[in-house]
Amino acid sequence: MTAHDYTDIPLADLDLLRQQANTAVIDVRDEWEYEEFNLGGVNIPLADIRARKAELAPYDTLIVLCTNGVRSRIAAKDLLRQPDMQTKTIYHVHGGIIEAED
Repeated sequence: MTAHDYTDIPLADLDLLRQQANTAVIDVRDEWEYEEFNLGGVNIPLADIRARKAELAPYDTLIVLCTNGVRSRIAAKDLLRQPDMQTKTIYHVHGGIIEAED
């Protein structure tokens, strides 16, 4: 059985992908970080991602992001472990909203 996986995308692809129908952007940073600066979407802190996953049910495509890509990678992997998320297309913004250069 092949495991469902997420796709890493650069920050530059966010605006184009978010325009697709039934797509949600999920910012998994803490509320204070989101309030300080955000790129839109829904704020679901990483610690709340499982408890609030029902909010994501209406969407076919999920794009998760955070400051530098660490928390959002954890969120993407966690979402993939949920049986009701197996049919979703999940993107992870590699490098986060600061997209640090290597």
